[in-house]
Amino acid sequence: MHNKYILEHTREHGLSEHELHSTYKIFFGTLVSESRLKIINILRKGEKNVSEIIKELNMDQANVSHDLSRLKRCGFVLVEAKKQYRYYRLNERTIKPLMTLIDKHMAEYCIHIFRASKEIKDEK
Repeated sequence: MHNKYILEHTREHGLSEHELHSTYKIFFGTLVSESRLKIINILRKGEKNVSEIIKELNMDQANVSHDLSRLKRCGFVLVEAKKQYRYYRLNERTIKPLMTLIDKHMAEYCIHIFRASKEIKDEK
């Protein structure tokens, strides 16, 4: 059962329930990328321009720009032009609280799974 809010928006945009599920896949697919998660976590500390993100991640400009584009399209980050630079910041209204909730969930339910699988791997 979907939330009334998302159902209203789905109808406004003429989407079917199947198409709504596809939008969930786009959203969660954005979080699957390790480099995009790293960018999100960098931006949790404050806004950065592309050069600063590239330096911190030690990645090439094309990949960082591609990831930032996806994050921007999906509303994870906002961008503002200042002089010759574009500064990216985390969406404070939606994504920042979501990441806090995800951190709490992972601490309670997921970290032990990773630790256990790592211990099994170390025993081999």
